Amino acid sequence: MRGRHATDALLEALHDTPAVYLQGARQTGKSTLVRAVAERQHPAQYLTLDTAAVLDAALNDPEGFVAGLERPVVIDEVQRAPALALAIKAAVDSDRHPGQFLLTGSASVMSLPALSDSLAGRMELHTLWPFSRGELAGVRETFVDRVFAERLVTPDTVPNTEKSLVERMCTGGYPEIQTRRSHARRQAWFDSYVDAILQRDVRELANIERLSELPRLLALLASRAGELLNFADLARTLGIPQTTLKRYMTLMEMTFLVRLLPAWFSNLGKRLAKAPKLLLTDTGLLTHLIEADASRLRRDRTLLG
Repeated sequence: MRGRHATDALLEALHDTPAVYLQGARQTGKSTLVRAVAERQHPAQYLTLDTAAVLDAALNDPEGFVAGLERPVVIDEVQRAPALALAIKAAVDSDRHPGQFLLTGSASVMSLPALSDSLAGRMELHTLWPFSRGELAGVRETFVDRVFAERLVTPDTVPNTEKSLVERMCTGGYPEIQTRRSHARRQAWFDSYVDAILQRDVRELANIERLSELPRLLALLASRAGELLNFADLARTLGIPQTTLKRYMTLMEMTFLVRLLPAWFSNLGKRLAKAPKLLLTDTGLLTHLIEADASRLRRDRTLLG
C-alpha cells in the first residue's frame, strides 16, 4: 500500500476524538486506508455498508446494530444508512472514550445533516483526495513551505520533461487508474466511474428526475475549469433555471467531482462577495471530460495552460 499523507492526521484524531469521519470521492482509497489503520496502528473491527447483509441490519435496527458492535469499529460507506447517526451519538454520549468509531463516506458530511448535527463536537472530519504527486513518488510535498522560505528549487521528483508532465496530468491521481497505461483503458475507467457516481451516488443523495442533464453539466464545468463561477452563464448555456443549476452544483460538490475555490482578499467582505473559481478535483478526470489526450495537450498550449 502506498503511504497517504492523511494517515498521521487520522491517527491523531482517533487518539482524542470519539468519532472520526473520513470523506472523499469514490475510489480515492478510503477503504484501503481505514482497513490498513484498523489492521496496524488502531486495531478495530471492519464493516462496510456495501455488504447487503450489513446494510440491511443497519437500516432495520440502527440502535441494535450499533449496540452490538465490538468497538473500536470502522463503518465504511456510512452515508448509506443515515439513521445510524443518532445511534452512534447515543453510544458516544454514554462512553466518550476516543477512537471508538472510524466512519467513511463517499458523500460530503454536509449532505448528511443527521450525521453532522448529531455528532457535532463528537466527530472530527477529514477528506481524502486522489493521490498527490508526492504520494505517488513516496515523498512529502514541500512546495508551499519552500515558497514562503524563498527556496523555490525544482525537486528531483518533478518530471524533467514536458512529455512526462503531461502524461502525469492525463493519468491523474485515482489509485485504480495508475495501472492503466493506455489512453483507451483510462477512458474506459473514467466512463464507468462518472456513470457510477451520477447513477448511484447522486440518486442516493437526491431525488432527481432528469439525471440526463448531469453529464452535460459535468462536461461543461470541465470546459470552464479554472474560471470564475458564473451561474447565470452556465444556466443559460444548459437551458435550465439557476435554482436547478445550483442544486446540481451542490450535488457535484457533495460527491467531490468539483470544488469551489474561494476568492482571496485581505478584506473579508470582498472575499465573501467575490465569485469563487471552479475546479475539477483530479486532472485525469478533467482531461477525460474535455476529451483531451497527452498529444492534444502538447499541441494546444492554451488548453494545456
